Amino acid sequence: MTIDYNTAFPLSAEANNFNWMLQRFASQTSGVLDAIAVSSDGLLIATSRVEGRAESDRLAAVVCGITSLASGAAGNRNLGPLSKVIIDLANGYLLVSAIGSGCVLGVITEKSISLGNIAYEMTLFASRAGATLNPALINELKISVQV
Repeated sequence: MTIDYNTAFPLSAEANNFNWMLQRFASQTSGVLDAIAVSSDGLLIATSRVEGRAESDRLAAVVCGITSLASGAAGNRNLGPLSKVIIDLANGYLLVSAIGSGCVLGVITEKSISLGNIAYEMTLFASRAGATLNPALINELKISVQV
C-alpha cells in the first residue's frame, strides 16, 4: 500500500515552498548530487532526494558534526558564525553553509564543478530560504521528514 504523505499529512504552504526551493536548488544547480537541510539540533528537515532517506540521515549527522567542529574552532578564535565549510574529497565536494535560524545546508557535488558557482548558488538559496525559516516551520519540516 502506498501512502501519499502530502494528502495524509498536509504541509503548510511555507513548508511546501521550502521543500520545493531545496529540490529546485539541487536539480537546477549544475554538479549538485544531493542537498539536505539540517536544523540546529542536528535533525534532517528537508532533502532533495526522497528515495534516499537513510543516506540523508547519515549525511545530516555528518553535516551536524562538521557544523559543530567549525563552530568550536570559530568560538575560541573570535572568527564569527559559520559561513561555509568546503571539504575537498577525491571524487567530489561536501559543502556546508548556514541558512538561517541556526539551520545549515549540506551539499554533495561532483568534482568537476565550479566551487565559486556552487558557493554563489548556496548563498542565494540561504538568502531566500533562510528568510522563511522560523521555529514553527522548522518543527513542521522535522515532523514531515520523520513520516
